Amino acid sequence: MSQFRTIALASLFGLAGGLVGATLAPMLPFGHAGQVKAVREALLERPEILSEAAEKLKSGEAEKQLAQVAPQALKPFPGAVIGNPQGSHVLVEFMDYACGYCRASEADVARLVAADPQAKVVFRQLPILTPESVDAAKMALAAAKQGKFAAFHKAMFAAGRPNAQTIAAAAQSAGIDMAAAKQVIADPATQAEIEANLALARNLGLGGTPSWIAGGKVLGGAVGYDALAAAIGG
Repeated sequence: MSQFRTIALASLFGLAGGLVGATLAPMLPFGHAGQVKAVREALLERPEILSEAAEKLKSGEAEKQLAQVAPQALKPFPGAVIGNPQGSHVLVEFMDYACGYCRASEADVARLVAADPQAKVVFRQLPILTPESVDAAKMALAAAKQGKFAAFHKAMFAAGRPNAQTIAAAAQSAGIDMAAAKQVIADPATQAEIEANLALARNLGLGGTPSWIAGGKVLGGAVGYDALAAAIGG
């Protein structure tokens, strides 16, 4: 067993022990052996504690990493924001236009922006699902440069899964200057932005899209309006 795996398992079982410790404390026999036996019995009775412990450990690690990369994560690509650009309630979404859960979450994001005048949603392109995801992401960044991100974003999700036809249709619907867009798409800085987002996702241990940053915490999946509103303090 590698040193890394040994440490990880030790952390996991230590955390599991912590989760059951409060209820076991009055019953724990004196001595280390008795405590280990009690924790083992508790885990056998409630095996879900291990998954809870793993999630808590993962969340804690993500939040520790977030503290280190927060300035970079919260700073948007120019124009890739909806809501109040100066808002104090900041939500960051790592997204992919080929992601059905991202599409399903857009109604929640729109509702959040409509309900909270301080909501600022920063979109980070994380095109990980298909090659066409990358094309859509680059077009979104080009739209952002023209101040048309929100229009393209809405049109792209409405058009369906990204391909050459749906991306072109969304760009036309958003009124994008295609000559200017092609220059942004070819600019190495655009690819660098996507690679920086991929690095951020790795550093934070994000499991996929959508993933969210809000209120100093990392959330994963289509968590719904109530969770997003609570996370940003709305």
